Amino acid sequence: MEVEAAKSVALIVGITGMVGLNLAEALKKPRAPGGPWAVYGTARSAKPSWFSSSLVDGYIQFDLRDYEATHRELFPLANQVTHLFWMTFYYCDTEESNIAANSTMLANVLRVLTLSPISPLHHVTLLTGTKQYMGPIFDPVLGSRVVPHESPFREESDRLPFPNTYHALEDLLVSFSPKFTWSVHRSSIIFGASARSSHNILLTFAAYALICRREGSPFRFPGSRFTWEHFCDASDAGLLAEQQIWAATTTTAMAKNQAFNCTNGDVFTWKYLWKVLCEVFDVEFVAFNEGDKFDWLEEMKNKGKVWDAIVEENGLCKTNLEDITCFNAANVVLNFRLQHVCSMTKSREFGFFGFADSAKSVKKWVEKMRDMNIIPKT
Repeated sequence: MEVEAAKSVALIVGITGMVGLNLAEALKKPRAPGGPWAVYGTARSAKPSWFSSSLVDGYIQFDLRDYEATHRELFPLANQVTHLFWMTFYYCDTEESNIAANSTMLANVLRVLTLSPISPLHHVTLLTGTKQYMGPIFDPVLGSRVVPHESPFREESDRLPFPNTYHALEDLLVSFSPKFTWSVHRSSIIFGASARSSHNILLTFAAYALICRREGSPFRFPGSRFTWEHFCDASDAGLLAEQQIWAATTTTAMAKNQAFNCTNGDVFTWKYLWKVLCEVFDVEFVAFNEGDKFDWLEEMKNKGKVWDAIVEENGLCKTNLEDITCFNAANVVLNFRLQHVCSMTKSREFGFFGFADSAKSVKKWVEKMRDMNIIPKT
């Protein structure tokens, strides 16, 4: 499709991540709402081998934190982009640093795209998450102090009195009003396929299972009894893309300038999902045993060479274990002291009725990662 023939032009920031990748695929479908679409994508790194060039009309590599680089790369598109999809997050050691880095990135892009008084940009989509309701849980100091909202998490909940990158990004969007409309999409734990997402819990479990299988060690659940037995939810990357496109293209005025939770609509216990993972990765199920103490994080620290051997023997895309896994973040998730569940009522009330089966989602995205040659076929 020629770019000139496009009805809508999307700029996806974070094109190689789980959600950005699937969003590009969804926009390129012949019957995508708002289409036909021209799709441009940005990333900090070069295009990976598993990324299909057919997904984008242009792949742009640069550092969003650099305004001069942002202006150089994006200003030529400023008179074309109708929809900005913000699917990226730059992780730092503290929440204050997260706020500074991510706010700078988003501000740089918005400034460039709105430089012209006749900018065609009319909607911005922002991907965030349940840290909106839980506070800066990954901050080394603040993480132990926050008291999350009670679940199920609802969009109308007051902001917690702690620094939060998601608050800063939402406020930044509002500050540009009324130049464009916007929507915020708060995901839960994302199930998707990519080797470029900082927090890909499925790929983390895949690496863990494959290492256990290779070494003949048990695939033990590294979380708490509470999370083993209580409810949790997740967000399928395809469902996120579906909701984002709906919000960006709907003609329903009340659905504009809104924040929406986006989860699969079902819940699961980790006990149940662990059985699904064991089936998918062909490892023996081991029931949770509170007396079986082991330091998951410490054990995985020294498994880089084991992963290298798995990659080499199976002819996989070259990856480093520390780059594709998020053991520390997963450890936080698997030791939550609350049921991690979101309400989808607002989304349904405003007209979005999408859903996904979380167990089927796991199987789908693991198979996708196999097809992308990120993990072994069997």
